[in-house]
Order: sequence, then structure tokens, then C-alpha cells
Amino acid sequence: MTAPILVTGGTGTLGRLVVARLQAAGVAVRVLSRQDRAATGGVEYVTGQLDTGDGVADALSGVDTVVHLAGSRSGDGDRAATLVRAAARAGVGHLVNMSVVGADRVPLASRTDRAMFGYFAQKHAAEEVVAGSRVPWTTLRATQFHEFVLIAVQAAAKLPVLPVFGGFRFQPVDARDVADRLVELALGEPVGLAPDIAGPEIHPMTELARDYLRATGKHRLVLPVHVPGGAARAYRDGANLAPDRAVGTRTWAAFLAERFGARELSPVE
Repeated sequence: MTAPILVTGGTGTLGRLVVARLQAAGVAVRVLSRQDRAATGGVEYVTGQLDTGDGVADALSGVDTVVHLAGSRSGDGDRAATLVRAAARAGVGHLVNMSVVGADRVPLASRTDRAMFGYFAQKHAAEEVVAGSRVPWTTLRATQFHEFVLIAVQAAAKLPVLPVFGGFRFQPVDARDVADRLVELALGEPVGLAPDIAGPEIHPMTELARDYLRATGKHRLVLPVHVPGGAARAYRDGANLAPDRAVGTRTWAAFLAERFGARELSPVE
């Protein structure tokens, strides 16, 4: 029997897709979970915490490849360090790390920058830990998922007017496309920093918001708001985009149509 692949963050939006694809490829899958879970659908769950290191060694026992998807708004570098130390001791031969386009291009000099865009610093910190480890590695950077953009505009649409970041553009990518690429990388040899993966189209945030309003039949004034700081300036300059890597297959319009049905075509009044 082949060695299992360990997936961290295996119960999240992306993680569930990766786990299913690994299984479809005939790979045994183990998931590092914060909570006790019984094996389900052929997936083994091992309880462990990257925050403390508890259970991580057990999760890595007999594993040759790790797909690291777990992340949050703080502590990603420390969690990556915990993982790579344990992976090196376990003799792991390939660590696949998920990151974000712009992780190395969005400056976070001010308190405002760090408060609003600290996610980039977390991903970059994890990247550096992985790259500096003794474990052969691959890092894939992706643009924002459709789901991320949807959450942002849904939250803003709760207000009487819908505020958006003025001058910001996004290149939303389908999580399924990213999962396909991650599995391809996990089943291959370590490549270091892999080519970015980005969605097929670039949209101003104002356009994404108006598309959402049409899809849901909501009526709001879309209000662009200028955001100060170096990180926001980098966003306006396209640091979060990868136009030469527009390899995703599913558009924002297709995502909205699937999520909300025919209402996508209703006009905004």
C-alpha cells in the first residue's frame, strides 16, 4: 500500500476538494484535524494542533508527502515552522504549500496596512519557513477564490450603500481549479515556487459588486472608497494579480450563476 498523503486544513473549502481529488487518484489520505473525527469515506483523521505541535508527529508517521492548506490571519509562520520541523524529523520527501499571489509584493509598513492586509504577511512568512527548511518543497500561489470575493461583497451589501475599495481589481479563481493543480503538484516532484494560478478574468471591485447585486436581485448604490497606505497602493497597482497566469476555467459570472441561478441576469435598477 502506498504511503498516505497528509493534508492540513483538509476540512476547509479548498481542503475538501483536494482530499476528494487525491482519493479519486487512488491515494490514501490522512487529514490533520483539531477535533477528534472518525474515519469517513476512506479518509483517516489524526487529531493534532499546529499551534502547539501536539499530535503532529503522529500525523506524519509513514507520510512522504504533505499538502499544507491550514492558515489564518495570524501565526502562519509559526505553524509552518512546527510542521516543517516535524516533517524533517519524519523524513517527508515533499511539502506542498498553499500561498497567495502578491505575498511578496504587498508592503505592510503601517498599522493600517497590517490590520487590513496582514494575511499577505502571514502567507509570506509561511513561504519563507517552507523554503528555508530541509524538506523538499513546492509552493503554489493563487489569486483570491470566488468564495472570498463573495463573502466580502455579501458583508458590504448588508449596509444601505455597498462600499468597495476604490481602484482595487481582483482576478478571482475557482477553488476547484486550484485543487486540481495542487493535486497535480502533490503527485509530482518538488519544484520550489510553482507558476501562479489565477482566474480567467480581471475585474474592478466595483464591477464584482454590481454583478453580485444583479445575481441576487439586491439594490444598492456601489460606493468606491479610497484606502490609504502602501498596501492599498500596491493593490491598486495590481500586486494581487497574475495576468500572465490566467489559467483558471471558471469565471465570476459562471460562479454567480451556479450559486444564485437565473437571477444573475436580473438588472440593477
